[in-house]
Amino acid sequence: MKSLLLALDPDATTPLTRQLVEGLRQAILNGQFVAHARLPSTRALGELLGVSRNTVHTAYEQLVAEGFLLGRQGAGTFVADLTSSDPLLTRGSPLMGDSGQTPVPGARQMSRSAQAVLALGERLPSIPAVKSGRARAFSMTSSMDPFPTRIWRKLLGRCWDDLQRQANLGRREFAPLKEAIAEHVGVTRGVRCQAQQVIIVSGSQQGIDLTARVLLDPGDLVWMEDPGYRGASSAFVGREARVVPVPVDEHGMCVADGEQLAPEVRVIHVTPTHQFPLGVTMPFRRRAELLAAARKVDAWILEDDYDSEFRYTGSPLASLQGIDADGRVLYLGSFSKSMFAGLRLAYVVVPMDLIDPFRAARLAAGGPPPVLEQAALAAFMKEGHYTRHLRRSRKIHAERQACLVRAVRQHLTGVIHVEPDQTGMHLVGWIQNGMTEIEVCRRAGEMGIVLSPLSAYEVNAGKAQGVLMGFSAVGERTLTQAVKNLQVALQ
Repeated sequence: MKSLLLALDPDATTPLTRQLVEGLRQAILNGQFVAHARLPSTRALGELLGVSRNTVHTAYEQLVAEGFLLGRQGAGTFVADLTSSDPLLTRGSPLMGDSGQTPVPGARQMSRSAQAVLALGERLPSIPAVKSGRARAFSMTSSMDPFPTRIWRKLLGRCWDDLQRQANLGRREFAPLKEAIAEHVGVTRGVRCQAQQVIIVSGSQQGIDLTARVLLDPGDLVWMEDPGYRGASSAFVGREARVVPVPVDEHGMCVADGEQLAPEVRVIHVTPTHQFPLGVTMPFRRRAELLAAARKVDAWILEDDYDSEFRYTGSPLASLQGIDADGRVLYLGSFSKSMFAGLRLAYVVVPMDLIDPFRAARLAAGGPPPVLEQAALAAFMKEGHYTRHLRRSRKIHAERQACLVRAVRQHLTGVIHVEPDQTGMHLVGWIQNGMTEIEVCRRAGEMGIVLSPLSAYEVNAGKAQGVLMGFSAVGERTLTQAVKNLQVALQ
């Protein structure tokens, strides 16, 4: 038998058992392991691959159930004779090919929307991937440090018991959470709504996708901030809409440019409170201009308020939805940044006449999120834990931002420039030493530092070179050391 040294990645999101199953299955189909060959014992293979015996045992059982392996009591585990059991798997057959290997398919037929989404991803620079495990500077993820894990765990247990007694642990909207959200956004963001207008979704991306499903037909025009959130672009392109990149200046989306580029716009996606990724705030005059432009052509506005909970100076800013007199603004909020990334709960506040269409679209997309997390979050908010958590988080994040600004100015003067921001969880580092952002990101990556190039969020790339520097995920000591390491990398 040939080598069983399969490539297993313990840091991958795919479980080790599944990696082992897929690796062994592919090796058998490729003819790497001959029929009737005896595989090593679970203990021996586990030691060889550096995984537990149970992991190997579970993988063997799965492949026995699928017919790729045979288990003989007292004798061991053997490769099944696929050629004798299924004529479709014989050598020279359409599945196996002359060499016994699965043939590589040619171009497969895809929908126009799938091709458009694929093409969009190929046009844009990639954002560096962050492996699972410990957070790294300057990744664009939220921190678990300030989160009251013990309280959350207690609420989950209590809600589990309550829902189990009611035999009601399925997927449905949890009315107390809708009420808590409506009250929260009304007080903190000036959103005008009733609880029934709150549509609970599994993350902000699903909220954007539902907006596209409900409001767009193929060929409709969508204004997108440039630079902007590429996940929104993918959702709109996936509905065969035509995305129009609209420039952003120091006041946010340039409405006049949008009217010139695509006057018959149908949906406008905008981040007015804290523009992503540049961080600018849209003033009242520009907001009024945007609302007037939408009113003129009867367009909808999706206000993406992705991280407005983290405002460090001054009073909270009123939402665009709160000053909309025509009922054309949909307000999108999420808990993944304000609480923790693994909590896939978000919401869309929709006008009254869109409640039923959004519910129907959500049902077609899989229905509401699991009720257990909704119930726990409702209790978390109703009992005041969410407000206290936000207050503590703002303090910690403000301190980390100040630390990052100090460290960059001390160690990277003339190389990268940053300015403090009143809101958010990242800063833009403007490159000043003549290097390209791609080169800066590459050198940083070699030092174990995560930087995202600004061009990854641009359609029409500008001349300025910049990188996104998240400061939420790690503590001040780690931030300072990362800046020092970046200084060495960019010398």
